[in-house]
This record gives sequence, C-alpha cells and structure tokens, in this order.
Amino acid sequence: MLENINAQEFLDTYIIPWGINIVMALAIFIVGKIVIGILINVTKKLMLKAKVDALLVNFIASIIKSVMLLFVVIASLNQLGVDTTSLIALVGAAGLAIGLALQGTLQNFASGVMLIIFRPFKDGDFIEAAGVTGTVETIDIFTTTLRTGDNREIIVPNGEIFGGTITNYSKRETRRVDMVFGIGYDDDLKKAKSLIQSILDADERILKDPAASIVVGELADSSVNFNVRPWCKTADYWAIYSDTHENIKLAFDEQGISIPYPQLDIHQQVA
Repeated sequence: MLENINAQEFLDTYIIPWGINIVMALAIFIVGKIVIGILINVTKKLMLKAKVDALLVNFIASIIKSVMLLFVVIASLNQLGVDTTSLIALVGAAGLAIGLALQGTLQNFASGVMLIIFRPFKDGDFIEAAGVTGTVETIDIFTTTLRTGDNREIIVPNGEIFGGTITNYSKRETRRVDMVFGIGYDDDLKKAKSLIQSILDADERILKDPAASIVVGELADSSVNFNVRPWCKTADYWAIYSDTHENIKLAFDEQGISIPYPQLDIHQQVA
C-alpha cells in the first residue's frame, strides 16, 4: 500500500507536471517556428516590394530569424523551469566578446549594408575606390569584387570602399573627353584649330550638344597647347580618346603642322 502511495505521489508530483511542461515547451517551439516562418516570408515580400536589394533582403531575414528563434528557445526553456536569466546574460556577454573580436568584420558588414542600400555603384559599373580601378563584378555583404582592365580579379573589403572616395565613371550617360594637343610656335594657330574642329565634326560618336570646346590652354616652353574637350556617351569614351589622338596626329603630319617635344636652346657667347 505504501509503495502504491509513493508511486502515485511520484506520478502526480513529477511525471505529470514534467510531461505537461515538456509538451508545452515543444508546442511553444513548434508554434514559434511556424510563426517565425510566416513573419519572415511576409517581411521578405514587403522588402522586395519596396525594391530592396535581394542580397540585403536575405541577409536581414536571416538575422531576424536567428534573433526570433533565440527568443523562442529561451521561452521554451523557461517553460521547462530552466532559469534563463543567466542564459541571457551569457548570450549577451558572448555577443559582446564576439563583437570586439570581429570589429573589422563588423565594419565591413556595416559598410556592405550601406553600399547595398545607397547604391553608389552597381554590378557592371567602372569605378575607382580604395586605390583600385576596375569593373564591379559582385557586391557582397563583406567585400566587393572588381575586374581590372587586364582581367585580374581584386577583392576589396567594403569598409575600405565606403570609408573613402568613390569615383563612378559609369554613373552618368555622357562624359567629357579632356585632351591636350601642342603645336609649334611657328605653326598656323587658326589652321590647327580648324583642323581639330573638322576631325571632331567628322566623328559621329561625338555629341553636338554640348558642343566640343577647343581653346588655347597654355603657351608652354616648347609648344602652344590646345585644350580639346568633346562630349560623348560614356561607353565611347576610350575609343574616342584613342581615335582622336591618332586622327589629329595623322592630320597634323599631312598638313605640315608640327607637334613639338620639349627642347632646350643653349646660347654660347664666344669671347
């Protein structure tokens, strides 16, 4: 009889309450995961509808999911009677320690988020940043990958890019091509200017509006220098730059206009 009473008391005191707590903890965990999944899907749809970058959407969603799942686990443990106060303090201390150990990584992460949000450049743009010039291949959370003109791949930490000056050569539809051409002091200035103008007019890639500028920019030591500044579509910049130099050199040679090189005249007096 005593054994039956002890068994009944043990059942009522331990088995049933613990069983209920375990069932409730599992229910909290399962329902919590389902609710988190629904909330994450709704959040993703709202951010994508707001035209937030897909990479940032997935990253933010994963962060929110991890934080919410941590709260669900703590709630489940609390239902089991586990003292979660110390656990929360431990998680906070661990988070602080990890944050201090990963300061550089967190800076790159924060910079990556800012780059994705503000979009100073996008995939395919030709940029200069962090002392590197190249075409943007990918923009990730921690790094940006550039491809140089000679087909090298350079991976730059986002912190170095966002913390410095960014020059985006592809941002605008048009660019001005700045060139300098020198002629000799004995050459016909008006003839040279007219010749340059005719070469620019003959190139259909050069825009008529705004009009090209051809002005004398400097009376240098060995030459009279023209500042030649036509406008073109950004995609045509380098082709026009090289073609114009070649065409003007050939035209000057044909018309007998010299392109002087630096020289020094020495006058010696004979006693």
